[in-house]
Amino acid sequence: MSESFCALLLQFYPKISEYEELQSTYVANCVFNSFLCHTAIMLNIVTIYAIRRTSSLPKTLKTLLLSLAVSDVGVGLLGQPLYISLLIKRLQQVIPNCSTYQIFYVTGNLFGTASFFGVVAVSVDRFLAIYLHLRYKELVTHKRVVAMVISIWVLSAFIPFLMLSVPSDAYSLINGISGVISFILVTMVYIKIYLAVRRHRNQILVLQVQQIPQTGEEANFASIIKSAVGTFYVCFVFLLCYIPYFVSVVATDINGPSIALKRFSLFSFTIAFLNSSLNPVIYCWKMRHIRHAFINILRNMSWRRNRASHEILAFADNTMP
Repeated sequence: MSESFCALLLQFYPKISEYEELQSTYVANCVFNSFLCHTAIMLNIVTIYAIRRTSSLPKTLKTLLLSLAVSDVGVGLLGQPLYISLLIKRLQQVIPNCSTYQIFYVTGNLFGTASFFGVVAVSVDRFLAIYLHLRYKELVTHKRVVAMVISIWVLSAFIPFLMLSVPSDAYSLINGISGVISFILVTMVYIKIYLAVRRHRNQILVLQVQQIPQTGEEANFASIIKSAVGTFYVCFVFLLCYIPYFVSVVATDINGPSIALKRFSLFSFTIAFLNSSLNPVIYCWKMRHIRHAFINILRNMSWRRNRASHEILAFADNTMP
């Protein structure tokens, strides 16, 4: 990474002279991330298992959701621990070298980009399921979706290393253009989905008034729309969590680094990481089949734990003189 890019990164972080003013911010972010790190790992591991066991989900949607959950596990396993280590070093009034920030940014960008493109892919998939309807299974095959997921991860791995070879201004420009294009694409997709949902509701109301029962095809289309609404919440929460980070970057570029902006920047990383813990909650809230599988897994885990406890107690009673 060029020295200019290192300088660009370091402007978001406080200097040793600013330690006293930001000590409480370091501590708060350490506490929040230590908690969120565990929830991101545990909830997403259970979610991966639940998605795999949910046979009613289309294989295409299942593959995309699994990819998204894997990127969230990566955030909890690597991204947040690295961020916590940076905060602890700052609390110890030690300035990490540039390579430490490189590792953190490459790791964070890898999983953050994979999550971003994963959300875009899920949104487009649900749009195609509604738009193509009967032709969806013919055109959007499992092999094509797997190829798309592999492409997403390859691209996500390539983009962080792009930081090492291009000037920081060019990288920021590329990042900004791709982000804006993806945001416009997702917005257009969900406008189309909203119009389809409204049209379907009107059709249901007409059928109810005429007392005509729904056909299997209409019930299947209603299920597709429900899954599309569920993915909308995933996309919406993703944007809510990542917007503060982009605001902090833009504000720092325009106004220059300040204590207030550095404090906001530190919290913006934590809010972005929060997204990885919220996604499993959204899956369980808005996708009924995943929710049932998730609850069954937790019940089985609780039952096995209780059974193991009883067996240990019984063994202890039998072996005591």
